[in-house]
Amino acid sequence: MNDSELLELAAGLALSAADLILAIRARGFAVSRKADRSLVTEADNASETLIASGLRGAVPDIPVVAEEEAAAGLVIAASPSFWLVDPLDGTREFTDGNDDFAVNIGLVRGGKIVLGVVGVPATGELFGGIVGVGAWKRQGGVETPVRARAVPAEGLTVLASRHHGDTGRLDAFLAGRVVAKTMNFGSSLKFCRLAEGIADLYPRFGRTMEWDTAAPQAVLEAAGGTVCTLDGQPMRYGKPGWENPFFVCTGIKS
Repeated sequence: MNDSELLELAAGLALSAADLILAIRARGFAVSRKADRSLVTEADNASETLIASGLRGAVPDIPVVAEEEAAAGLVIAASPSFWLVDPLDGTREFTDGNDDFAVNIGLVRGGKIVLGVVGVPATGELFGGIVGVGAWKRQGGVETPVRARAVPAEGLTVLASRHHGDTGRLDAFLAGRVVAKTMNFGSSLKFCRLAEGIADLYPRFGRTMEWDTAAPQAVLEAAGGTVCTLDGQPMRYGKPGWENPFFVCTGIKS
């Protein structure tokens, strides 16, 4: 498969997973905690089973690294190419009855994210992108190109996590910058809102894993934005333990 075909494979699986997640939400579900005390539900596991089996069946030569399998102790070493899957990003939003949860499927090559999709089950949005080619949003049967924006004259629109923010550190980071407003979103939606040009900056000072960021980074970078560590280095993948450093997402730099 070429990259466009791989992107469509991921897109189809993300949509199927979104339908499954919504069906589970409608009928009710139990909530438990993993060893790290983070939440997990039937929807996380069912979505991951659907996505991982679909990817392995279609492209068996590309390994899949998925959040719940990793939590269960399935250790897969990083390879030249591999999928990163977060089957339900924003489980806390999901269990709280909010709509800011997503399905993330990204493809890494040589330590760099190259393409990905982010599905938003509650709104019917699906974002996709191939780095260096372009990004789009599909909703209601309509596909629209998306593009990050340069910072407008009135100042930055800053995105922050609803549950994992560090207000003091964020305030220090923003000192001296002109900020028009701050908005809160959960999950990988923050990357996507930057990608579609409704915000400008998302600094992340909390813990994240590679499956949290791979797919939305692909969308944002395909839309012209950037994701870098705090020292300005590109975000890389296949790190030991799959844990990310702190990072900053931006729109187009003017």
